[in-house]
Amino acid sequence: MNVLVINAGSSSVKYKLFLIENEKLLAEGLVDRIGLNGSNLLHKPIDKPEVNIKSDIPNYETALSMVMDALTDVNYGVIKSPYEISAIGHRVVHGGEKISSSVLITEEIENIIKECFDLAPLHNPPNLMGIQACKKLLPHTKQVAVFDTAFHVTIPKEAYLYAIPYRLYADYSIRRYGFHGTSHRYVANIACELLGQPLEKLKMITCHLGNGCSITAIKEGKSIDTSMGFTPLEGLIMGTRSGDIDPAIIFYLVERIGLSIQEVNSMLNRESGLLGLSGISRDMRDILKSAEEGNEMAINAIKCFVYRIKKYIGAYSASMGGLDVLVFTAGIGENSSLIRSLICKGFEYLGLYIDEEKNSNSQRKKAINTDDSKVKVLVIPTDEELMIARDTAEICGLNTT
Repeated sequence: MNVLVINAGSSSVKYKLFLIENEKLLAEGLVDRIGLNGSNLLHKPIDKPEVNIKSDIPNYETALSMVMDALTDVNYGVIKSPYEISAIGHRVVHGGEKISSSVLITEEIENIIKECFDLAPLHNPPNLMGIQACKKLLPHTKQVAVFDTAFHVTIPKEAYLYAIPYRLYADYSIRRYGFHGTSHRYVANIACELLGQPLEKLKMITCHLGNGCSITAIKEGKSIDTSMGFTPLEGLIMGTRSGDIDPAIIFYLVERIGLSIQEVNSMLNRESGLLGLSGISRDMRDILKSAEEGNEMAINAIKCFVYRIKKYIGAYSASMGGLDVLVFTAGIGENSSLIRSLICKGFEYLGLYIDEEKNSNSQRKKAINTDDSKVKVLVIPTDEELMIARDTAEICGLNTT
């Protein structure tokens, strides 16, 4: 049985098709620049050459129709008919307070996704358009929504409330929601498999460090705090997002410097973070290379990035009353041994020690702690699409491993 995973963005659709019995990836791809000039579909079947199809793609229904055509093409397809797709799983960013798990998509669920448009205006509308396009193309195929925010609904009030008038939470749902939940949940489960211990027995911190970055504290199997907040702007320093700042800076930029609210919003989301600090790039690989050459701005960007992460790890260890497992994932977390090493230094008081030889070897999934370290330190490649496929298969009653 095959499960198709869809991630519909503001002008793109990413997809992966899994043979769910053995969780084998059959094909993946990207439809890019939907509704814009130069739109195309890059289709990558496993064990076959990839193809790049350039075409006018005005909307999501056209995009998903092209995906179905690519998956069933005689030359580069991997299935014979769209009806070989047993179920479709959709990444949906925001489920608000009403969604606590992955769910079968119904009219009620679609309405909840709509209700969250104001909370995720760049993500939920295209997420819903992807769902509706799939409904038109495969009306009898079950669809499942997997929400980024769902894993974090267990965060207690003391962690999710902001110290602003309570009526703003009561009337407008302004609170910490957290994101990257599917990734944090996936690597936490894999960590337990590697350690042979139940999640409910562990105090774990998962660090999703990529272009977007977030940290989650997981105690007794539940997310109890996470660094992203009402939006993904809060928390760690990211590729182009500022993370935590004094909110009065916004008033200063508007009143003293004369920037508009739109300009400040763009600055904090698209011109800040590693890019803003380094003046070089949002990509940590570029910044590390420049730091090796002695660039002071690059060196400072790395120090700020690491320091913010260390603060959150320290705070979450305190809130949980200890730490058993620290997990690194996503682009930077999985690939930069130097960043991992810098982050872990200074946590010896927790009994955390890493083995630099293990840390620097080429193995992708690994433990990098010393044998006598009280805290297990793991590097685990994230796979949000596989997590979505698993949830979809389970909810739809399909056979899985």
